[in-house]
Amino acid sequence: MVVGGKPDWLRVKAPIGEGFSRVRELARKNDLITVCDSSHCPNISDCWSRGHATFMILGRRCTRNCAFCAVDYGTPDDVDPGEPARVARAVMDLGLEHVVVTSVTRDDLPDQGAGHFRAVVEAVRALRDSTAIELLVPDMQASAEDIRTVAEAGPEVLGHNIETVERLQRIRDRRSSYRRSLRALELMAGLAPEAVIKSSLMLGLGETEDEVIATLQDLREAGVEAVTMGQYLRPGNGRLPVTEYVRPEVFAELGEAARSMGFRHVASAPLVRSSFNAHEVPTHRRNDHADR
Repeated sequence: MVVGGKPDWLRVKAPIGEGFSRVRELARKNDLITVCDSSHCPNISDCWSRGHATFMILGRRCTRNCAFCAVDYGTPDDVDPGEPARVARAVMDLGLEHVVVTSVTRDDLPDQGAGHFRAVVEAVRALRDSTAIELLVPDMQASAEDIRTVAEAGPEVLGHNIETVERLQRIRDRRSSYRRSLRALELMAGLAPEAVIKSSLMLGLGETEDEVIATLQDLREAGVEAVTMGQYLRPGNGRLPVTEYVRPEVFAELGEAARSMGFRHVASAPLVRSSFNAHEVPTHRRNDHADR
């Protein structure tokens, strides 16, 4: 366990470089929100310098108020019908081979935003069909109908983050729950059999290694095939403090444990985030291309 000041392995360089500037300019030009900025991601320099970005749709304000999150909470924005086309243009302009699209939670919408996710997928496919699409969605209240809408859009990767172990789920909004997240993931696995199902865990919140192992087992049983684990870092406006800075070797050990459970893809290190190096997740689309 490491507590106190941030250790050296978590120090990252300031955002610089032509690739970084290009992604920022395209996001501004298309009036798009990136989760990289909104979540204060420590990998923003690395990802943007290589032309990788995660777009956040459905506005800047979330209907849920999780203690760990940097995204604004409050009355949500109106759904912008022009947003899917702008995301597609940015994907095309950047020449992305893999794009990640996520959103704030929209409990206020009748379909939880499922139809908007589908519209984004359709818009990207219309302009750049070769791009693999990863959707990172809220729990959608574990609605089979709404998850089916997203699944039938045909993303290569479909994910929902369980965030932390069952005992610590109180850090999430009261409308979120461990069992609801698992149920949403089970529905995704059943309704999107061609997609890789993905989830993510934050460490450093007071969880034990045994609890992490138990959570990984629950995720596998729910049909999750790809998992990421990274260090929780308190954002500037965050209410939740870091309990400990987990050493890199512990992340490595937990990663090996996950691989032994049969996960197809595992990324486990302090600076890993759910969308970091997302293009490395093996998908059916990549396998199809490799066979040609």
